[in-house]
Amino acid sequence: MERYQYIEVKEFCMGHGVTTRFMRELHEFGLIEIFQKNNVQYFSNEELAKAEKIIRLYSDLDINLEGIEVIHDLLERIEHMQGEIIALRNKLRVYE
Repeated sequence: MERYQYIEVKEFCMGHGVTTRFMRELHEFGLIEIFQKNNVQYFSNEELAKAEKIIRLYSDLDINLEGIEVIHDLLERIEHMQGEIIALRNKLRVYE
């Protein structure tokens, strides 16, 4: 495992002022993927922006984990729909 591709959960928590328990709860809710190697928990760099966004929703806006889960699902739907719109626009350009 290359260290720079993964972030240790404990280090992330210290830097962002959250507990490792909070990060485990995010994992249990399916909001971020955490894995363990040699008794150390990590998540990938791809999860970093998502984890930071969730922490802002939780801390700054005081949204609970259930609310964050709903927001996350809605944002994923929007992203998927935007992809579909782009694909449909590209198809329409063929007929113009």
